[in-house]
Amino acid sequence: MRITKLETFLVKPRWLFLKMHTDEGLVGLGEPMLEGRALTVAQAVAELEPYLVGKDPTRVMHHWQAMYKHAFYRGGPILTSALSGVEHALWDLTGKALGVPVYKLLGGPLRDRIKVYGRCGGDTPEEAEASAREQAAKGFLALKTGVGGPRPARIVESPGFVEQVAERFAAMRRGAGPEVDIAIDFHGAVPPQTSALLIKALEPYQPLFIEEPVQCQNTEVLADLARKTHIPIATGERLYTKWGFRGVLEQRAASILQPDIAHCGGIFEGRLIAGMAESYYAAIAPHCPLGPVALAACIQLVAAIPNFLAQEHVTLGEGYLKEPFRFEDGYVALPEKPGLGIELDEAALADKIGHDWRNPERYHPDDGAAIDW
Repeated sequence: MRITKLETFLVKPRWLFLKMHTDEGLVGLGEPMLEGRALTVAQAVAELEPYLVGKDPTRVMHHWQAMYKHAFYRGGPILTSALSGVEHALWDLTGKALGVPVYKLLGGPLRDRIKVYGRCGGDTPEEAEASAREQAAKGFLALKTGVGGPRPARIVESPGFVEQVAERFAAMRRGAGPEVDIAIDFHGAVPPQTSALLIKALEPYQPLFIEEPVQCQNTEVLADLARKTHIPIATGERLYTKWGFRGVLEQRAASILQPDIAHCGGIFEGRLIAGMAESYYAAIAPHCPLGPVALAACIQLVAAIPNFLAQEHVTLGEGYLKEPFRFEDGYVALPEKPGLGIELDEAALADKIGHDWRNPERYHPDDGAAIDW
């Protein structure tokens, strides 16, 4: 079997899918996406095509090493996202050629179903409580929310701001009950001084984890915050390859890692990151705000690692896949078909091709300064 062509296409609302074609008719799927930079990543994939055409797709790790090393300039979100989506497709083709799911090529499944977490929100405590109750009623055993303060966080916040954030989270705890986990994502958009105040205020309600309390590259400050609280710190969606996660583990800056399998280097790179994390007794909760191909890649990985916590998702594939993932009692069933275990629903996709999604632009209402989103 030889690769003949790489084809990328934009998919609403903000995704980029990849089809890797072969001379035997098998097609591998990948999701080489970076939010707000879809066209840039598509061009990066096109620049990998001359290397890949004519080669055997089942030499997955050889190709990964060649594409990574021969770039000379290594890492970064664009190149590694392109590499990740290509790697998904290589594994998909390998699994299809051998007639087995990718997780069997990673040593076999360690679990029979995959825990996924939902989302809850609301501007007021009442809305937040109702949202959490609704999601728990759907069967979710874990949820995630944002800070949801009355305004974007300042460098040092007022007692009123901190109280409102804590009250909203407390309302979610009431709505979901004590047996449903609730994580809270600071999105790297809260200054470290205010993050410390918020973490302390949230401790009585025992969040599942505090995600990105500061920018993930700021490992020294992350480590400082982690030492000040018993609540687990999570980070990693904007880190790339095993080398990007090494400092987080060495400095004990987080005990839950969130590699994005569409950004960090792909499925096997995620497996290596999970192995590193296991040696530090850290857990893996992959980041995945993307489409169903990225989710399928995540599921193949987390089926085969021992230190899996829960899987993020925004879609189970309805309107994109011929057979969407099935959700029941907080879990999705482990796919059994070869490769990534999915097939695109081309008819349903027909009206979802193309988008011009851009990253949000946020400015602080106090003085108009540009801020993180």
